[in-house]
Amino acid sequence: MTNPGPDTVQLLADAGAVLQPGFTGLTAPDWVRHRLETGELGGVALFGRNIADHEQVAALTSSLYALNPDLLIATDEEGGDVTRLEVMTGSSYPGNQALGAIDDIELTEDVARSIGIDLAAAGINLNYAPDADVNSNPDNPVIGVRSFGGDGELAARHTAAYIRGLQSAGVAACAKHFPGHGDTAADTHLGLPRIDLPLDVFGAHLAPFRAAVAAGVKSIMTAHILFPAYDTDLPATMSRAILTDLLRKDLGYDGLIVTDGIEMGAISGTHGIAEGTVKAIAGGADAICVGGGLQDEATFLYLRDALMWAVREGRIAEERLHEAAERNRAVARWSAGVRAQHAATAVPDIGLTAARRALRVSGELRPVDGVPHVVEFSPAANFAVGDETAWGLAAPLGKLIPGTTVTRVGAPASTLQSAGLLRATVDDAEGRVDTTPLLGAAVGRPLVIVVRDLHRYAWMKRAALELTAARPDAVVVEIGTAYGLEETFSGRGVTVLTTYGGARVCGIAAAEALAGPGTGAVRVA
Repeated sequence: MTNPGPDTVQLLADAGAVLQPGFTGLTAPDWVRHRLETGELGGVALFGRNIADHEQVAALTSSLYALNPDLLIATDEEGGDVTRLEVMTGSSYPGNQALGAIDDIELTEDVARSIGIDLAAAGINLNYAPDADVNSNPDNPVIGVRSFGGDGELAARHTAAYIRGLQSAGVAACAKHFPGHGDTAADTHLGLPRIDLPLDVFGAHLAPFRAAVAAGVKSIMTAHILFPAYDTDLPATMSRAILTDLLRKDLGYDGLIVTDGIEMGAISGTHGIAEGTVKAIAGGADAICVGGGLQDEATFLYLRDALMWAVREGRIAEERLHEAAERNRAVARWSAGVRAQHAATAVPDIGLTAARRALRVSGELRPVDGVPHVVEFSPAANFAVGDETAWGLAAPLGKLIPGTTVTRVGAPASTLQSAGLLRATVDDAEGRVDTTPLLGAAVGRPLVIVVRDLHRYAWMKRAALELTAARPDAVVVEIGTAYGLEETFSGRGVTVLTTYGGARVCGIAAAEALAGPGTGAVRVA
């Protein structure tokens, strides 16, 4: 475009302002820096691939703000299983379900404030959190412990508390996934789910978002889900009936609406990323998260040009695109203003304190007598968590009881080993774990069995029942949602410890409870 006129310059700036692309590497590539310098880019999303430590990411964000002070720099730092700042070590904070299990809104606010302080220090001003979904479906494969729970009112009061805490540090919260992702049994990273709940039943799922609006949330993220009760044709991300009529008009929300990752299968596999982007903005969204799997200049230009052509063809009003761009800039300015006024204060070790309080015990928990062997069952992580995120009980338990050994057992299609004595085997045809060597490794020693969402995996449940039948003295540690645990182990005399998440601090809290007094551990009341 030679000698662009004022309208084209503004259009370029507005189209770039509503996109939040990702990139590869610990420093910004030349194309990102160039687009920031020319005013053609207004947001980026950082993921684990961009973060080595707090000092590195702070230097990265500082270099980006120097090019565009109104830049939105976003990430997913929910706490718990979903962490980007601590992707290699595991989070210093338990996730939402642990906080919901405690049900102390002041604690939730303190935890969120501490997360906000960490993010602000790293130069991140938009956090794709909290997850405000009401996890009403036990088979939900992607929300689970990311939700405060299955009760709408509980989720509502903790969503509001999380927003107050996070935003007190000058980091914009983003309640997700509107109008509710909790009743699905499918993952939107892979396809387009459909929720057929009637409007009167769906009201419980809207409660956390009403609370978020009342709490002054700066942004809300859309769900890539079809809700026929509101719109029979388009998923929420692209639906004017949901984003404009329901969220804007009925709920009275006037802040930033951000889409979930536009490259996710629910959109890319049905409408395509360009059409999804155009229809999302036309329907009322203000920002397009692009970063998860698309991270090059060609993708950015493809989506930017799609928006510009949509304006020129009349599919998006120029005023609509400019309004969306201004909402992005307003959030960046708000964040800068809050952080310039004051610094929030964190409660020391609040994450570990919360993880300890979240522990729940069924049966009699006694300190392990001797050097334990830990069997960690490891189903494949969902896309939101990622395979690279550290988790586990054996490592923190080993620090309290030297000599602790571990075998990690993968899903039937794969077998993993982590610093173990042996490699566990799984019969792929039957989905059956060979528990004989697992029991052999623990002969004459305490046995600890770590499971995650036991109710969702027949192969894991079968193996856990075989192990506890042979070793009723074993302790089972559930680091997932804990649905159906009591029924599973009823009458077996097995002690079950529930953490409600696999964050690093959850592992530490469970290890302390197992190790008992005299090891520096804090006992569970």
